[in-house]
Amino acid sequence: MATTPEADMSDLAIASRAILKPISEIATAAGIPEPAVEPYGRFKAKVDPSQLEGIRARRGQVVLVSGMSPTPAGEGKTTMVVGLGDALAATGAKTMIALREPSVGPSFGMKGGATGGGQSQVLPMDEINLHFTGDFHAITSANNLLMAMVDNHLHHGNQLGIDPRRITFKRVVDMNDRALRTVVVGLGGPADGVPRETGFEITAASEVMAVFCLATGLEDLRKRLGRMTIGYSYSKQPVTVDDLGATGALTLLLKEAIKPNLVQSIAGTPAFIHGGPFANIAHGCNSAIATNTARSLADIVVTEAGFGTDLGAEKFMDIKARYADCAPSAVMITSTIRALKMHGGVAKEDLGAENVEAVRAGLPNLARHASIIQKFGIPPVIGLNQFGTDSQAELKVVTDWAAEHGVACAVADVWGQGGAGAEALAQEVLRAIGSPADFNHLYELDQSVEEKILTLVREVYGGEGVEYSTKAQRMLKQIHANGWDRLPVCIAKTQYSFSDDPQLLGAPSGFRLQIRELIPKTGAGFIVAITGALTTMPGLPKSPAALRMDVDQAGKAVGLS
Repeated sequence: MATTPEADMSDLAIASRAILKPISEIATAAGIPEPAVEPYGRFKAKVDPSQLEGIRARRGQVVLVSGMSPTPAGEGKTTMVVGLGDALAATGAKTMIALREPSVGPSFGMKGGATGGGQSQVLPMDEINLHFTGDFHAITSANNLLMAMVDNHLHHGNQLGIDPRRITFKRVVDMNDRALRTVVVGLGGPADGVPRETGFEITAASEVMAVFCLATGLEDLRKRLGRMTIGYSYSKQPVTVDDLGATGALTLLLKEAIKPNLVQSIAGTPAFIHGGPFANIAHGCNSAIATNTARSLADIVVTEAGFGTDLGAEKFMDIKARYADCAPSAVMITSTIRALKMHGGVAKEDLGAENVEAVRAGLPNLARHASIIQKFGIPPVIGLNQFGTDSQAELKVVTDWAAEHGVACAVADVWGQGGAGAEALAQEVLRAIGSPADFNHLYELDQSVEEKILTLVREVYGGEGVEYSTKAQRMLKQIHANGWDRLPVCIAKTQYSFSDDPQLLGAPSGFRLQIRELIPKTGAGFIVAITGALTTMPGLPKSPAALRMDVDQAGKAVGLS
C-alpha cells in the first residue's frame, strides 16, 4: 500500500479535509435537471424521479459489488464500491454510485458508519451516518403508525377478529437496544389498550424498509404496503394493512422519503444513497428506485449488496433483479488477505503477521464465491482490497491462483489512493462488462418453497439437505394454503459461514441447513427462512462506539468512524 500523509488519519479527519462541490454542481454533472433537485442544505439533495421522465434514454449497466465470507476484521466493501466508482469515472465512463443508507444504531455500536473509508468515501460523511435526510425516521414513523392503528383496532372492538397472540409485526426504533426485544404493551387499565406481549426491531429489519427498497414507484409502494401481513385472525386467516385501512396513511408518510438522496464521493462522483434493509432477514440492497434512477442517468452504476455472494448477491439476483429488472453485467467480489487468512485458520489477533500458507488455505472460500456468481451466468472479478499489513508474497498467492483458474483479479489500494488505486480493477471490470453474459436466476418462481431453499443450499452454500423445525413445518402448510409458495425465498443465516454455524469457516460441504422458522413477507414479496440464533434488535457492546463520540467547539463531529 502506498504511503500517504493521510495514512495515520481517521476516516472522519480525511473527510473533513475534503473540498465538496455544491450539490447543484453534482446534479448538473449527472445530467439531473434543476426541477428534479430538492436540496437538503448545500451538499445533499433529494431527486424526484417523476421529473426525469423526459430524459430517460439510458439503461446503464449495473456493476454489483459483493464479497467473500466476511470476518469480524472487516473487508472494506463499501470503500471498494466508492473507489471502483471513482476509477470507472476517471476512464471517461459516465458513472454513478448507489449505496444503502447507514443505520444510526450500528454507528453508535461497534460496526461504525457505512460511507466508505480513507480516500474512497461518500460525503458529507457525518451527516450521512447521522439522520441524513430523515428517510429512516419516516420509515420508523410509518411502521409505528401501523402498530398504533393495530392496537387501536384491538381497543375499539377488534372488528377484524385479530388474534393478539398472532400479531407478527412489531414496533421499530433505529437504535441498538436489547432491552426492547421483548415488551408488554397495553398495561395500566381498560383505557390503556389491550395487554399483549410484543417487542421492538431495529428499523432496518422492518418489512416497511424492505417494501421501501423493492418498490419501483409510488403506486408500487402503495400496493406493497397494502399487501403486508400484520398478523392472523382467530380463524388463522391473514390480516393485511389493506384490511386495516392503513395503506394510504403509510404511503403519505413515505411519499418524500421514497425520492433518492444525491451526494458525492471525495473525487466528486455522483452517488445515490437510499434505503438500508438488513442483509440476512431482508435482501440487503439499496432501493430499486435509486438503482434504476441512476441507470437512467449513467452508463455504469456501481452498487453493493450486503455481506458475501451467498447472502446479498444471491438476493440481489433472485429478489431485487427479479422485481426491478436490474440484473448486473458484472460482479466484483471484494476479498482481503486477512479474510483469507482467517478462513485459512488464523485467529483474528494474528492476522497482521505474514502467513502465505494460511492465505492459500483460505482460497477455497473465495473460489466458492466466484463459482456462485458464475452460476448466475455473470463474469466475476476479484477485487483484492489491499491493507498495509499485506505482503507481496501473500498478494501473489491470490493473483497467481486467479490467473491459473481464469478468474479476473486485481489488487486495489482504494483507502490510500482512492480511484487512482483501482485503475487496474476498473479495467478488469470494463472487460467483464464487455464479455458475453447470460444472466439467469437459480430457481423459478413456480417451484415450491422447499425446492427453492434446497436449490440454494446445494448450489450456493454447498450443503446437502434441509431440516425443518416443527414450527417451520406448520408455517409451510400455511404458506401453501395462502398461495404464498410462489414467492422468492430469503434465507436468514450467519454471514460468517456458508452454513448456519458461524464457526464453520472456509468452504464447508455436506451439512444440512436447519430452518427454525418461516416468515412470509407478503408486501416485500419473499419468504424469510430463519436459521440459527438471529436477532432483529441488536444490542450495544460493552464498550460502544458512542463512548468515543462528541462534538467540538466548532460543532464538528468527533469520534465517528
